[in-house]
Amino acid sequence: MVDLHTHTTASDGTFSPAELVAYAVEKGLSALAVTDHDTIGGLKEALKASEGTSLELIPGIEFSTEYKGKDIHIVGLNIDFENPCFVEKLKRFTDSRDIRNEKMCKLLTEKGLPVTMEQLKKRFPDSVITRAHFARFLLEQGYISQLETAFNKYIGDNGPCYVPREKVNPVQSIRLILEAKGIPVLAHPILYKLPVKELEELVAYLAKHGLIGIEAIYSTYNRADEAVIRQLAKKYHLTISGGSDFHGKNKPYIDLGVGRGNLKVPDEVWNNLKQ
Repeated sequence: MVDLHTHTTASDGTFSPAELVAYAVEKGLSALAVTDHDTIGGLKEALKASEGTSLELIPGIEFSTEYKGKDIHIVGLNIDFENPCFVEKLKRFTDSRDIRNEKMCKLLTEKGLPVTMEQLKKRFPDSVITRAHFARFLLEQGYISQLETAFNKYIGDNGPCYVPREKVNPVQSIRLILEAKGIPVLAHPILYKLPVKELEELVAYLAKHGLIGIEAIYSTYNRADEAVIRQLAKKYHLTISGGSDFHGKNKPYIDLGVGRGNLKVPDEVWNNLKQ
């Protein structure tokens, strides 16, 4: 079995890259993709940790992009993450996240929940700071009593302290992944809650611009969901991908390799994507 969608402490997971690799080995996975949000910061550690094991470590990334006002995620698998052009463009992308985070710190402080980027970076070193980090920090400081409150009351999409950030569009991220000799995959398309017609329009549009894979096997899908995505994959000549979207304690109901207990991504899924 393989897992082609996971996160570490380099973004908003709670397992370090080395810990995630060790857990994958313990689980008996044959291949693991580390796909942190908008960062390659954990890949070197993960690759080093995988040396001498039976695990195939797949360098990856998950881009947060925007399409017609919707947050759309594109996973890149098997990327050449040391490609200079890729690294430079990724830096410009992550810089926009830092600007957004500074503004959110200011708004939270004005609401009586003082927080600075210095504090966040000290608490979460070597991580790309996301809203999940904001939520955990607010909880640890005693400003809120549970993580959900941070999103429901302050930093959710409609919250008073939420600041949207500049995002690339999905086609830009696909091109960037292809430039890095990677495999672009549309992540968890069912989660976008698009009407069937609009979902198909999105898939057709991305397939036309170089999309190679689509996540048909995912932790929260039911059989009907998977069937819909498999049909779209067949129609637009896309290769099936799958993964748990493991985040550790930040998504305690999702386990590595098995999701909610019934997830299975066979080796042939990764073999087909490589081909």
